[in-house]
Amino acid sequence: MKQFIFFIFFIFSVSTFAKPIKSKTSDTSKHVMKQYYFVMLTKGNNRTQDSITAAQIQKAHLENIDRLAKAGKIIVAGPFGDDGNWRGIFIFDAKSVEEVGELLQTDEAIKSGRLAYEIHPWWTQTGVYFK
Repeated sequence: MKQFIFFIFFIFSVSTFAKPIKSKTSDTSKHVMKQYYFVMLTKGNNRTQDSITAAQIQKAHLENIDRLAKAGKIIVAGPFGDDGNWRGIFIFDAKSVEEVGELLQTDEAIKSGRLAYEIHPWWTQTGVYFK
C-alpha cells in the first residue's frame, strides 16, 4: 500500500511541477506542407511486344518524362533497380488527381499497357527536393 501511495504522490509531483519540453521544430510557420501526387508504376497487363517495339515504347516513355519535367509537372521520376512488379515512380506537381491521370495518358508505356499505375496524394514540406 505504501508503494501505491508513493507512486501516486510521485506522478502528481511530476505532473504538477514539470515544465513542458519545447521542441525546436514546434514553429510551424517555417514548415509549410504542399500536396503532390505520388505515382507507383507497376508492370502492365500487356508486356508481349517484341524487343524493337518495346524499345520504341521505352524511348517515347523517356521523351514524355523529359517533356513533363520541363513543363514542371514531374519533379521526380525513376525506375527501381530490381526486376520486380514495381517498375518506377513519378512525383507530380499538379492541381488534382484528375490532372495527373490525364498527364499519365500521354505516356506511351501506359497507353500500350506495358506499365500500369496507382496515384496517391502525397504531402511534403515545400522546398524539400532531392539534390
